[in-house]
Amino acid sequence: MALDVLTVAPLYQGLDINKIRLIAQTTKKSTTPPKALIPAKTKLTTIETKRIMSVLDETIHKVKLVSLLSHAASDSKTSEGMLGPDIAKAVREHEDLCQTFLGRVSYLQEEERKLKEAEEFEDEAWFRERLFAMDVQKSQLPPLMQGIKESTKNVVRLLLSNPQAASLLQAQTLGRSKEAQCFIDSLVELRGFLFEKLLTSPMEARDKIQFIQDITRRNRRHQEIIDTLENELAACVRNRNAEVEKENFVVQELKNHLHQVLRFSENSLLRTKQEAEKQQKADFRASQARVAAVQQEILVLQSQFHNLVMENRDTEQALRKKKYKVETEIENWIQKYDSEMSEKQDEYEELDIIHKEEQLQLEELKKRYDVLVEEFSQIQAEREILAKKRLEDEQEMVRMVRAATLIQALWKGYLVRSMLKSKKKKRGKGKGEKEKGKGKRKGKK
Repeated sequence: MALDVLTVAPLYQGLDINKIRLIAQTTKKSTTPPKALIPAKTKLTTIETKRIMSVLDETIHKVKLVSLLSHAASDSKTSEGMLGPDIAKAVREHEDLCQTFLGRVSYLQEEERKLKEAEEFEDEAWFRERLFAMDVQKSQLPPLMQGIKESTKNVVRLLLSNPQAASLLQAQTLGRSKEAQCFIDSLVELRGFLFEKLLTSPMEARDKIQFIQDITRRNRRHQEIIDTLENELAACVRNRNAEVEKENFVVQELKNHLHQVLRFSENSLLRTKQEAEKQQKADFRASQARVAAVQQEILVLQSQFHNLVMENRDTEQALRKKKYKVETEIENWIQKYDSEMSEKQDEYEELDIIHKEEQLQLEELKKRYDVLVEEFSQIQAEREILAKKRLEDEQEMVRMVRAATLIQALWKGYLVRSMLKSKKKKRGKGKGEKEKGKGKRKGKK
């Protein structure tokens, strides 16, 4: 269930400027139009244009006065001494009406919120009673809104009849809200835009249309260039990614191979060491048993032990040489890997520098494109306003043609009736003369 009441606060208490933002409002970044598009005239020459500007100036003046009524009502003592008792009384009455209206609207909104929360009790009697009371309150809002409108008109009428009080009230610019000031600024911008439109001649309008067409063609050409550059950039990025993937695959293969070599060398060393330790333990136990069993064979066993030690040393020396060879190969592989990676890194840095330069060029093109888009939006807005004005002129011409046709039809009808009346009078005179002649003839007889 929606609240069918438009909650409208007075202009001086905050207005939704976003809903009436003017089309003529441009950003600070927009480029200035060429000198050729500036109107040649600097003053209004026709009475109609002067009347239009006077109506808009009067509207701005009234809005400035209305936007300060809230501040004047908040400080009643100062406003009564500055505006006079009659105007101060009218301002207080207007403020009371506005506060009453806002209070009722807020009350209805709160009641509607409560009823939405209690929708499950929709069939209850108290729910229907509260709903009926809300409908009654809604029916009382339109007269109150009409009273606010009449009160506003009355206050503005009193202020306009007393220029001194209006000037004193208008001097209190600090009491105006930000929303009202924004609305007034929008009206001032509308006045400037309308003044420029009234000064623009048909020749200048055609020049603007030609300028718009030139900008459109230029924008189309720039868009084609941007699309071509984007396609080239995408192709370069794809090629670079493919090359990087290939290089990464080669690097991964080298890492796997290096890891396998290291693991194989470690396993070989560990297995050789374990076998040597096992053999040494077995020989030591055998020698101990033989020393305990046969003391006289100790010299023979010592010589055998010495021989075994020498053999193990030779084996260890051979294994050490093999290990050194493997480590040398690993070091060579590592140096080769480092050299190749340094070359790849240099190549990657060169590609990165090229990519950054292309990125800067792309940013510059984007900035130019944004400027062109802003110019095009401004030109499009001007074109829409010119089309609307042209439509209004055509409608005015149709009304004038209809009025001329109606006047001509009425004039022709009047001429036909006057001709018919003159013919009837001539016929009446002819009949009278014939009757007089007949009477004279009868008298002579």
